[in-house]
Amino acid sequence: MGVLLTPEQIDTLGEIANISMGNSATTLSMMVNRKVDITTPNVRVIKRSQSLDDYEKTCIFVQIHYVKGLAGNNVLILKENDVKVMTDLMMGGDGTNTAGDITDLHLSAASEAMNQMMGSSATSLSMMLGIPTDISTPEVSRIDVESVKIFEKMFETPGDDFVKISFRMTIESLIDSVMVQLYPVNFAAEMVEKFQARGRYTGES
Repeated sequence: MGVLLTPEQIDTLGEIANISMGNSATTLSMMVNRKVDITTPNVRVIKRSQSLDDYEKTCIFVQIHYVKGLAGNNVLILKENDVKVMTDLMMGGDGTNTAGDITDLHLSAASEAMNQMMGSSATSLSMMLGIPTDISTPEVSRIDVESVKIFEKMFETPGDDFVKISFRMTIESLIDSVMVQLYPVNFAAEMVEKFQARGRYTGES
């Protein structure tokens, strides 16, 4: 039986995500030398099978797992052209060199972007929650989103209820992608407790 979250807990999760992803956006902005905008997070409790309901066709999935302090995944979902644009920007281009197929170079660039972004996010989460955190090396998958079974294998937890925190991420007029954070519901509730126990975090440096 799934654990239900109160509206207050949902709001707090959104606040936590907003702060940590704000730091991620700043990090990515430095990597691509462009303004990165991330929307206010949308927080929902979903069933595992609903994880991919928002997406169509083939995407590039870049995911990290927390290996210390936290339980859950972060998944960056990029359209193939977005990956090409991001790679070109990271190499000093203007984002228009997108001809040809996706290569290992593109996947490596997407992986490094996710690594840096989630490193920043994990650091801010560690400060907010008062627990040391660490992340895994990013895993990059090219996935047909109809193949939900592949996606489900990302989760080792047997639970079926997840908190899905989604953001729209844009880089000027060049990239329009989605960042999704997925946490088991019981862990999300624990995260809220830790956050509240440390007092309201204001994001001030």
